[in-house]
Parts: sequence; C-alpha cells; structure tokens
Amino acid sequence: MARVNTRSRIASAASERHRVDTTFGTPFDLNLIGLWTLYKREVRRFLKVPGQTLAAPVITTLMFLLIFTLALGRSGRVIEGVPFLEFLAPGLIMMAIIQNAFANTSSSILIGKIQGNIVDILMPPLRTGELMFALVAGGVTRGVLVAVVVTLAMTPFVTLWPSHLLLVVFHAVGGSLMLALLGLLGGLWAEKFDQMAAVTNFVIMPLSFLSGTFYSIAQLPEPFQTVAYVNPFFYLIDGIRFGFTGHTDGSVAVGVAAVLVTNVALWLFAYRLVAIGYRLKA
Repeated sequence: MARVNTRSRIASAASERHRVDTTFGTPFDLNLIGLWTLYKREVRRFLKVPGQTLAAPVITTLMFLLIFTLALGRSGRVIEGVPFLEFLAPGLIMMAIIQNAFANTSSSILIGKIQGNIVDILMPPLRTGELMFALVAGGVTRGVLVAVVVTLAMTPFVTLWPSHLLLVVFHAVGGSLMLALLGLLGGLWAEKFDQMAAVTNFVIMPLSFLSGTFYSIAQLPEPFQTVAYVNPFFYLIDGIRFGFTGHTDGSVAVGVAAVLVTNVALWLFAYRLVAIGYRLKA
C-alpha cells in the first residue's frame, strides 16, 4: 500500500510539474512561454540602446520640422485649409514609424545570420507563426513607441490633436506591422549589411519620401499622381494625416482596405519563406 501511495504521489507530482511547465495545451496549442520570451528579447534589444532607437528619431523629426518651419512654415502657407506644419507633422510621424519598425526586424534577422546565433531562435519549439509573431510584434512595439515619443516631442511646436483617434491608432499599428514584415523579408534576403543598406536607401526611403510625406500628391502632375496611389506607404501617411487633421488626398476606406490587404499578403509571403527556411542559416 505504501509503495502504491508513493507511486501515486510521484505520478501526481510529475503531472503537476508537466501541467505548470508545459507551454502547449493552451488555446490554439500555442507555445506562449516561448513566444513571450522571444518577444521580450526583441523589445529589450532595442530598449538597451534608447539613444539610437528612441532619441535619434526624435532629433531627426525635430530637425525636419525646424528646417521646414524656417523655409516655409513662417510664411503662413496652408494646404487645402490646413496650416503647413500641421499638415507636415503626421507625415513625419509615419516616416519615423516606417524607418524604425523596418530597422527592428531586419537588423534582428541579419545580425543573427552574420553573427551565427540565428540558431538561438530557430532551435526552440516555436512554430513558424509563433516565431514570426514574436519578431514582428517587437517591430510593431518599436514603431508605435517611436510614434508616441515623436508625437509628444512635436506637441510644443505643432498643434497635434487627433480628430479621428481610431484611424490614428489603426494606421500607426498597421504601418508598424507592414514595415516590420518588410523588415523581416529584407532580413531574410540580405546576407550582409551592404545589401540591407541598399534595400533601405533604394526601396524604403524613396517609397516613404515620394508618398506625400512633405506635400499633397494633388500637386503632382500625371503620371506621378497615379503612381503615388499604387504606393502602399501613401495610404499609411494619408490615413494618419486624416486621423490628425481631417485632410485626405485619397479615399479613407480604400486606404484602410489597402493597408489590410498589403499586411495579409506580406504575412503570407513571409510565412512561406520562413517555413521553408529561406536563407535562414548561421
């Protein structure tokens, strides 16, 4: 009888330990502990260098604001009834989101590949979707955090009061998600820093600068105005600008749909590449 009770206690303890320590058996059978751990790693990675990841975007944005204030802002210029600086500020916020969300995921993957420690995130029992979600969520967190910091930094100089708060939040999160996914794709493709710099300089920067960040695309002649409507970054900038000022160069509904469709397409494409291990090697 004593032996039976001992075995029963051992089995019960083992069962309890398994119940507490396991990360599976949860809704949708998610590895929640692994996912949360990788997400915290991504967030802590950029929070360890706040001067580079938070202060630098603020300084860059304020420099743009200062330059345009000295050049155009004091002239009383307005764009379709919106003071120029109020028109400019949302575009600068989205530009900061674009640059930082992209940098977070792309640098995480590329540095891991170059340093040979990419195996640290490939070996744990994480499914493709869980791995992607944690990496992309880190980029989204950085993008949204930078947006908040930059907005607060500009508030003393520009009137920033959302007229459609939900649209501001949607485009901030949607833009962060889009660029985090693009950063993931860039990190998968690039094998060295020069290649990643090429993606940043010849793809990300031109698309963000030529999407109405500093001007209304209504001022563009054809065919450049039509080309701007194909640029997904335009809908991010136009959407967050409408959320702050009520001014839009395009359709808000079309913009929301474009952001959703683009993010779903990027997720599915990135999921396929990660699933087959495309260029994921030490």
